[in-house]
Amino acid sequence: MKLDVINLDGSIAGSVDLGDEIFGLEPRADILHRMVRWQRAKQQQGTHKVLGRSEVSYSTKKIYRQKGTGGARHGSRKAPIFRKGGIYKGPTPRSHAHDLTKKFRKLGLKHALSAKALAGNLVIIENAEAEGKTSVLAKQVASLGWKRALIIDGAAVNEGFARAAANIDGLDVLPSMGANVYDILRRDTLVLTKSAVEALEARLK
Repeated sequence: MKLDVINLDGSIAGSVDLGDEIFGLEPRADILHRMVRWQRAKQQQGTHKVLGRSEVSYSTKKIYRQKGTGGARHGSRKAPIFRKGGIYKGPTPRSHAHDLTKKFRKLGLKHALSAKALAGNLVIIENAEAEGKTSVLAKQVASLGWKRALIIDGAAVNEGFARAAANIDGLDVLPSMGANVYDILRRDTLVLTKSAVEALEARLK
């Protein structure tokens, strides 16, 4: 697959060949779905907690005598059937994370990149460099028609570019090692620098 490489001002800077084994796959929704679920599950805090029978604050005295009341036998007000009693088998802090193999995670990233390429929402730029002026970069992004875009750079993001992009709504910037399925899919446009393409191809071989 061959795509034009552009500069941030919109001018053509050349072209680049993208490997079909990474950018030319037929995207599978089931693989992408599993990858997004895996990422979101890892981010879930899992701090939900309720008080059990042994944790609620109440007297341990027997609430009424065993026999002669005409009612059921009870010894503790902490029982789950009573108001303000402990919760039976309620949620406790835990991790929601689950495992996916490294091979499957690589495949998921390939399918996310291929999905953007197939939809025509993949843009390759020469480099992501700026002087740190948000107003200048905002005009360039608007002229290119990027409303909700993810920009992936090489091993490190240019400091001036990251500073300029920080206050632009709908624009995310990541280094190549931070490329992930969820962030790629949640933005309309995926923008890769030439160094990002090289890094991703080396990472996903």
